Amino acid sequence: MPLPSASHAAILAATQHWLTRAVIGLNLCPFAKAVQVKQQIRYAITEASTMEGVLLDLEAELQSLLNADPATIDTTLLIAPHALADFTEYNDCLFFAQRLLRQMRIEGELQIASFHPQYQFEGSAPDDIENYTNRAPYPILHLLREASIERAVAAFPDAAEIYERNQETLRKLGLHGWQAWMKPSTAE
Repeated sequence: MPLPSASHAAILAATQHWLTRAVIGLNLCPFAKAVQVKQQIRYAITEASTMEGVLLDLEAELQSLLNADPATIDTTLLIAPHALADFTEYNDCLFFAQRLLRQMRIEGELQIASFHPQYQFEGSAPDDIENYTNRAPYPILHLLREASIERAVAAFPDAAEIYERNQETLRKLGLHGWQAWMKPSTAE
């Protein structure tokens, strides 16, 4: 079942709001602010309504990121508002996405991070607040350059602790705090 339809502008606005408020605002990824400030994030919205269509668009976006100057485009968010609403199907897509990296022989150059409205870590309950570290308004495949990750990790001495710190941040915030934090401000 596809997600409800929204305009590209609304999809982009919701994704940028999530990135600004959750990822950067809660410092869930200490590396995200720099690429946002430098305007090095490509937002690609796929019109695909099937996993196969998303994977075709993923292949094109991976190639596009490989060919782009990192000073211009350092990372890409491939947003799938019309596909992969079911988290199990999304996980299946991630399996094929990783296989695509191997087939394209770009493992070690690019990697894919995952975000989904129903994200659930293995071994967690669906309502566990820790799952919200990877919950986004739409299914998203985040394409990252390995070289950029290595530079960011070298500059951030406690990179291995980010995961635990994020979970602790959300436990302190709680579900009601998360919902209040994520409400759009009147200035947006």
